[in-house]
Amino acid sequence: MEERIRAIRQDARFAAACAVMAQEHDRTVDDIIRLTEIPAPPFGEGPRAAAYLEMLRAHGLEDCAEDAVGNVMGTRRGFGNGEVLVVAAHLDTVFPAGTDVRVRREGTKLFAPGVGDDTRSLAVNLAFLRAMDQAGIRTRADILFLGDVGEEGLGDLRGVRHFFAQHPRRHQVTGFLTVDSPEVERIVTGGIGSKRYRVTFRGPGGHSFAAFGLVNPVYALADAARAVAAIRAPREPVTTHCVSVVGGGTSINAIPEMATMEVDLRSASAEVLARIEGEFLRAVDAAVAAENAARSGGLAVEVVPVGDRPAGHTPNGSAFARLAQAAVASEGYQPSFEWSSTDANVPMALGVPALRIGSGGKGGRAHSLEEWIDVEETESLRGMRASLLTILAAAGMEAG
Repeated sequence: MEERIRAIRQDARFAAACAVMAQEHDRTVDDIIRLTEIPAPPFGEGPRAAAYLEMLRAHGLEDCAEDAVGNVMGTRRGFGNGEVLVVAAHLDTVFPAGTDVRVRREGTKLFAPGVGDDTRSLAVNLAFLRAMDQAGIRTRADILFLGDVGEEGLGDLRGVRHFFAQHPRRHQVTGFLTVDSPEVERIVTGGIGSKRYRVTFRGPGGHSFAAFGLVNPVYALADAARAVAAIRAPREPVTTHCVSVVGGGTSINAIPEMATMEVDLRSASAEVLARIEGEFLRAVDAAVAAENAARSGGLAVEVVPVGDRPAGHTPNGSAFARLAQAAVASEGYQPSFEWSSTDANVPMALGVPALRIGSGGKGGRAHSLEEWIDVEETESLRGMRASLLTILAAAGMEAG
């Protein structure tokens, strides 16, 4: 793999592509700002998707389209027999509608919700496209550039799920790279699976004094939450659980009619995930039974799945992973293989080689209102070169 990366690095066309990225660095920064300032809340990515689709069209891609769930895409044709490499970045952010997404600039740092996760990647993918075109680079595989919806939170990877369920060329996909967040040295080869539930406990409710002795949904919720906390979560394969959102009740002097909790269960192993899911569901049933045994009135529960991300893995020793590792190392980084939950989960679970790679530069405070990236040119371009190398190697850059 090192030989293939070395050959691309020594090719004059790759040098020309890198020069284009350097010359157009300010344009890339402008694209980051423009896209960041178009709100893309969960399930509200439409305006950003429309803008990005027009940018893909303006960059000369073929078959530019928006699909039924709001993904936008276009294809750069290769010279091969129709195999497809997908290069994706997600359109959505975690921030609700109404969030101030104006970009504040301090020196080389840009501050705004969603600026690094994942808006920078959308702009960087356009920079890769311009660099390849202006340098005259050809690849064996077609490269399908995808701006997908629903990566974050309750979006549940719906954009990439839909792509692999419905896109007419899904069976020709031989590799998938999601460019997600700046960190180039962190190559995600493992997809953490997750199960997410919203649990609603319901009872008759009543006066906290006069109706004392009625079932209390909060008591059942508390028992269930404590039972979740007690579930054994192994370090290997990495496994976690969390009661993350709770709510209910109307007044301090009223037994609530309803209490809700949202639960997040994760594991690198589908088998372990199934085990802790079973323990969680049994814990909910036990909590309801205990409350009904302790008090009167009848407590009911509704358990609704709200997220189901498949687990998967691209083996660290696979050719696909080793190409990315060699590309990242060639720029002086210390690459590591890691597990996370990204759009790559879906193709991994389907057996398609898939990785998360970085957009370059540095960043921090992701998923907070003070999210930031550093667009200092030298470090940004260093990371972009590494990821462009990965893309070209995976797509089969034409030999010089």
